[in-house]
Amino acid sequence: MDALPVADPWFVRTRVDPTITLLTEPAIHPLLRCNIWHVQGRDRDLVVDTGLGVASLVDAADDLFSGNTVAVATHAHTDHIGSLHEFEERAIHHSEAAKVASIEGVLELDTSETDEATFVQLEMWGYDIRDGLLSAVPSADFPLVGHPRHPAVPTRVLSEDDVFDLGGRHLSVLHLPGHSPGSIGLYDRASRVLFSGDAVYDGALLDDLEESDVGQYRETMRRLRRLDVEVVHAGHGPSMGRERFRSIIDAYLDRTQADR
Repeated sequence: MDALPVADPWFVRTRVDPTITLLTEPAIHPLLRCNIWHVQGRDRDLVVDTGLGVASLVDAADDLFSGNTVAVATHAHTDHIGSLHEFEERAIHHSEAAKVASIEGVLELDTSETDEATFVQLEMWGYDIRDGLLSAVPSADFPLVGHPRHPAVPTRVLSEDDVFDLGGRHLSVLHLPGHSPGSIGLYDRASRVLFSGDAVYDGALLDDLEESDVGQYRETMRRLRRLDVEVVHAGHGPSMGRERFRSIIDAYLDRTQADR
C-alpha cells in the first residue's frame, strides 16, 4: 500500500450559528465520518460525539473547549467515541456504558484483510471502502494497523428525560433505540433543535447491524415523526429542516413495512 498523505489540519470547522460549531474529519471515509457538534451554553458547553479518535480532538480545538465541557456519545460505535476519553466528563446511555468503557467492537482502520462478504455488505448499504477508510493520516508516523484506542469509562450514565443544563439552554435526552440499543438524541425544546445521532441522518440508515432492531427502529421513527423540530443536526451528513427530516422517516417506515 502506498503511503497516505498527511492532512493538516485534520479537523475542519464550520460555525453553524453563534452557539453551535460543527467539526468534521474530511480524510475519513463517509462510513465513519461522524459529525462532532460543539454547543456553547452560558455556564458550560456540550460536545455531541467525538469522532474517530485518530487525532486529538481536544488539542485541535482547545480554544473551543472550556474546563467545563461535557462530552456526550449518542451511542458507542467506533466513529462516535474515539476522543471521548479526552474529556473529564463523559456521558452515554446506560445500556452502552460497558461497551464504551471496554472499546468493545472497535473497527480496524486497515482494510487489507477485510473479507469480501464485508465489502459486499457495505456496498449494499452504499459504502465502498475497497480503497480504504482513510484518504490521509494525521501524522507521518500514524499506524493504520493497531492504531491507539482508548476506553472511556462514563462519568454519567443517561436515561430518557435526563437533561443537560448549559445555562440558558436545556437539552433533553431522548432514548432512540433501533440503530443500537442505547442510541440517544438531544432535544432543545425551546429552539426546536434536535441532535439526532445515527437515529436519523441524510444517508443510508443502518438497521441490520448485529445489535440493531428494526421493530425498535420503527417505534423510534414514529416517535420522531411526532416531534416538533425545526432543525436537525445529525450524526452524519448535512443538517436538515423539518420536511427533509420527515421525508427520511417516512421513507424508512415505508421500506421496512414493505420488507415485512
